[in-house]
Amino acid sequence: MKTEFTADQLQDPGIARANEILRACVHCGFCTATCPTYQVLGDELDSPRGRIYLIKDMLEQNRPADEKTVRHIDRCLSCLACMTTCPSGVHYMHLVDHAREHIEKTYKRPFADRALRRLLAAILPYPGRFRLALVGAKLGRPFRRLMPDRRLRAMLDMADAPIAGPARHDDPQVHASTGPRRKRVALLTGCAQKALDAEINAATIRLLTRHGCDVVIAEGMGCCGALTHHMGRTEDSHAAAARNIAAWTAEITGEGLDAIVINTSGCGTTVKDYGHMFRNAPEAEDAARVSALARDISELVAELDLVPDPDVAEEVAALTVGYHAACSLQHGQQVKTAPKEALAAAGFKVAEPRDAHLCCGSAGTYNLMQPEISSELKRRKVATLEAVAPDVIAAGNIGCMKQIGSGTGVPVVHTVQLLDWATGGPKPAALVK
Repeated sequence: MKTEFTADQLQDPGIARANEILRACVHCGFCTATCPTYQVLGDELDSPRGRIYLIKDMLEQNRPADEKTVRHIDRCLSCLACMTTCPSGVHYMHLVDHAREHIEKTYKRPFADRALRRLLAAILPYPGRFRLALVGAKLGRPFRRLMPDRRLRAMLDMADAPIAGPARHDDPQVHASTGPRRKRVALLTGCAQKALDAEINAATIRLLTRHGCDVVIAEGMGCCGALTHHMGRTEDSHAAAARNIAAWTAEITGEGLDAIVINTSGCGTTVKDYGHMFRNAPEAEDAARVSALARDISELVAELDLVPDPDVAEEVAALTVGYHAACSLQHGQQVKTAPKEALAAAGFKVAEPRDAHLCCGSAGTYNLMQPEISSELKRRKVATLEAVAPDVIAAGNIGCMKQIGSGTGVPVVHTVQLLDWATGGPKPAALVK
């Protein structure tokens, strides 16, 4: 794609990176075939290629974002299926993140939109606040039908989710390996996940310590910054990321780390991108080191040679697991086979649905800010998963788990919970009848 940025514009590192990405695009349109919003809406401007044209025009003209551009960028899930499909290697993620930052700086949204986004940014990254918000949503649920805004109704729908209280295993500490130590790893405990399902971290810690890992919960570590990063709130997201970089760097330079383990794939995509996010910052070297150590839990499991528990082998083998590939894992991190291979090695029968590359509609805060599109994507995803007749659905991202779980009666658990059970841990509560 031909670009016409001026020499002065290209002095800005963000514009220079956007220019590189735009020039890689050859207009082929392969991305439209795998874009969920294009499939639902059928509008070229709701495809990656259409959004690229809008972003190019906005940035080249160095103009404030307008309502049309904002509408179509806001509809983007950042599922990154387009990046998997693109034959030219267009790094759409960096481009749309830059566009969102530009929108946040130059466009004044309607009051209701500004208020909602500020509310989400002030609540979701903080587990304590999120728990209180869930309690408030439960109290407000009887008044759901009186809410004129579908986004507010979507927020009240979260009241159906159970609330997980603070868990001591998430406090700063070192969970020692129960056998000979093979690795020393840090665990990102997350933010929203801690309020929605504390058992995911517990299962991760049990699985890793049982297989020779000391698991470090680093002092000062918190939200990865993904939720605010994808809202274009760069100051907020970078502040959160900087705290994590400092916390993990202290462990790296202290007793050392073999990996930084992440069991929420949306967070993993962001942590693996810290090197880019801080490329021009004083933390650049530390950020790059952190990104290089970041691993999805399924990637680390592949290095550990899991030992199945013979006492549950027959029960495990009788279960068909419908595996949902989270977009942030299969497209954002390009981790495609490790979770399925781990489940199969543990003894489960693994079934993958049709159109596994398509998003379930969760996408961070997307299901709250774009509930109509999100609901349609959920309906489609649940239908394809149920078509494989699973006994349980597994996913590697808490947002996907809650999204899919709200549309099906099939139990939905994290992949790591199944692996923990199959290798000596407790049976996931969702499977206990």
